[in-house]
Amino acid sequence: MGSWKEINMTDDEWDEINSPDHYNNNTIETIDLIRDSMQSEEYRGYLKGNVFKYVSRHRYKDSENPVKDLLKARWYLYKLIEDMKNDG
Repeated sequence: MGSWKEINMTDDEWDEINSPDHYNNNTIETIDLIRDSMQSEEYRGYLKGNVFKYVSRHRYKDSENPVKDLLKARWYLYKLIEDMKNDG
């Protein structure tokens, strides 16, 4: 996945988007648990829904850092693209 450092984020801010601590309390990341519990189309719908969610609220949730939700949307979009590429 590409670097998001060009948006002048600190390492802590980057970690909060890319791999937040609260998603890593299991032996595998939560996104992998979610993927493994769903059929392919369900998982892609989940990813797509999160893209929409973060894009639609980026101006309202954190008015001091609206880019944060856009970066989260991009993270889910990259996951969706990665999943579709792996499907062949």
